[in-house]
This record gives sequence, C-alpha cells and structure tokens, in this order.
Amino acid sequence: MSAKESKIFSKVSLWSTNSGKKIIKQVLLQEKGYKQYSKYRSQSEGKFTEFTKRFLLSLHKKLISDKNPKATMKKFIDEIESNELSLDDSKIDSVLERLSKPDILADRVQRILNSNFVKMTFPVFSALIDSASDFYKEPVSKEVKTSIVDGHVIAIDLSEPMDRIMDADEDIEFLDDYKLMNPYILEIAREKISAGGDSVLKAFEDGFKDARIGQYIDARLKLKPESISDENMIGCYKKYRAVMGTAGRNMAFNMAPLNDIFHLGMAKAAECVGCGNEMEDAIVNGGIKIPSWPLYYSIVTNNVEKAFELTLRKSEIYLDEAKIALEMLPEEMTIKPFLKFLFLTVSHYNQYWFNVMKRRDLFPYFQKNLSISIKNSK
Repeated sequence: MSAKESKIFSKVSLWSTNSGKKIIKQVLLQEKGYKQYSKYRSQSEGKFTEFTKRFLLSLHKKLISDKNPKATMKKFIDEIESNELSLDDSKIDSVLERLSKPDILADRVQRILNSNFVKMTFPVFSALIDSASDFYKEPVSKEVKTSIVDGHVIAIDLSEPMDRIMDADEDIEFLDDYKLMNPYILEIAREKISAGGDSVLKAFEDGFKDARIGQYIDARLKLKPESISDENMIGCYKKYRAVMGTAGRNMAFNMAPLNDIFHLGMAKAAECVGCGNEMEDAIVNGGIKIPSWPLYYSIVTNNVEKAFELTLRKSEIYLDEAKIALEMLPEEMTIKPFLKFLFLTVSHYNQYWFNVMKRRDLFPYFQKNLSISIKNSK
C-alpha cells in the first residue's frame, strides 16, 4: 500500500466517513467481505510485482525489435485520431535510443503504474475472473486468466500516459517518452487479451473505441470549457466506464449472464471513482479540473461549494447503479460480499477527499479562481 493509500485508509481517516466506519466494523468482526477483499489484496501485492516485470520485458522487447517505429507511430495515430499523442518523426530515434536502456524504461513504466486506479484493479480483476471461472466451470488455464487480467490492466495503464500527455500537467519532461511508448503498450494489451478468444478481443475493441470517444469529448471540452453540459459530461465519462466496464465484461470471458453484470458494476464503479479523482485533483493541483463534474456544477450554480456537494451526490448515484449489479448476481455466486466491501472503499475514497476540502476551507479559493481557470484554458 502506498503512503497516500495508507493515509486515506488509516484508522483516523476511516472514522471520518460513514463508509469508513462500516469498513472498520467489517474488519473488527472479520466479516466475509473484508476477508475476501483482504485475501485478494494480499495476493495481488506479489502478483503485481511479477506483472510489472512481465510488462516491462514485453515493452522493452517491442521497442528494440521494431524495425520501423515511425510507421508504428503513424498507424497508432491513424487509429486513435489524436495528433496530440503523436511524436514528431525527428524525435523518434533519440527517444527510442533513450527508452532502449532498461533502467530508463523501468522508470517510465513505474511512473505510469504508480496510480491508485491501476493498482486497485488488479485484485478486483483477479477476484472477478476466479468467480466467473468457478461459476461457468470452464477449464480456463491459469496462463489464459493471467493474460486476460494482464491485458486489461495494461489497457487501463495506457490511459495514464495518454491523460498526462493531453493534460500536460504532470511528468512534463517525460511526455515524449510516453508518446513513443503508447503504441507498443496498446499492442501488448491486445496480444494478451486475445488469449481469451475472439469474443473477448472484440469486446475489448468495442470498449476501446468508446473510450476514445470519451477522450475526444474530454479534449474538446478542455479547449472550450464554457460549453460544458450534463450531456457532454456523460459522454466524457465514457473514458471511465468503457475501459473498466469492458474489463468487467471480459473477466467473465464475455459470457452471459455475468458479462453484463460485471460490466454494469465495474463501469458504474469507475464513474464513481472518477468523481473522487476530480475532487482529489482539485486539491492536489489547486484548481478545478477541466472538464469535470465540479466545473459543470460550478458554472451552472456559480457556487463552488455546492458544486462539490453535487459531485459527491453524483458519485453516490453512480455507486447506487453499480450496486444494482449485486442484485443481479446468481444466488450461488460467493463474490457478492467482496464487491460490497469494494464499493465501501470507493465510497470512503470520495467522502474522504470531500472532507479534506471542507476541512481546509478550499471552496472560497476555488470560487475566486473559477473564472480565471476557464479564461486561461482558452
């Protein structure tokens, strides 16, 4: 657990939210949900280290074996349809030479993997795919399950460098490196996910296409934040629900009925986490993210404090929708307590960041700088 996670889920922090108190109760009573979650969380710590090694080796091999990296970049940009993610041809050779050094590439990989959103998915995917395998009684090998999980974690990881490039507010000095890494990360994700078969790969491709639509809307709103609306924020959030929803679908091998159930639960949970991320980003970066639900509600109400209250309520709506998936699960499935506990952690995460804003009295500062933030983005 990272230092930030340790702080968010410390005993003091847990006591500060309603969901946190429920988490403490589960821990003290050693309830089933906590025990299941703890088991997969503990297992994932070692597995994540091994995953990182596999990912790094695959990425390094892709980079050093590519005979035509310029063509690879062009193919990627043609598919993504976002020139902002392109690396100039004149820079490709020098960046490739730099990333060919294992220690430098390892640093870049660690930077993009150092994300709570990435790390939290590993135990969740492991639990989902195990439960689906048990439910369907499918003779799926450990290698295939590992490939499907790895592929989707890598696909989610791809969103990290892409977001950093588009936002240009983090790791500025490494953005050229990320641009060159992106096409190969996508290749690796596809190769691993394809181990699940044609249906699983097709689900990924459909989800990835939806995520790109969300990314496009996000980029457009960055240029014109005053045009933000409820409808295009819903479109923007495709980048969350498409990636995580598709992963949920494929943890069930894209087989009914669990594919739709896992999709609903993971998609809506991801949107809920997205609201929490926007609150955290506002605190860390000292301003309301563009675009975001807090920005939309701030523009409409001209009241930043109310905007963040509404964002918290929006996150609760998303989580309530995710909980519908729990009621859809077949009775014989034993994963429900795990998911209930997972949703408690998500709820606590959002409540925690909202409480931090209130405690630090940041709303007047955000209110004062609201118009400046919008003006500077133009």
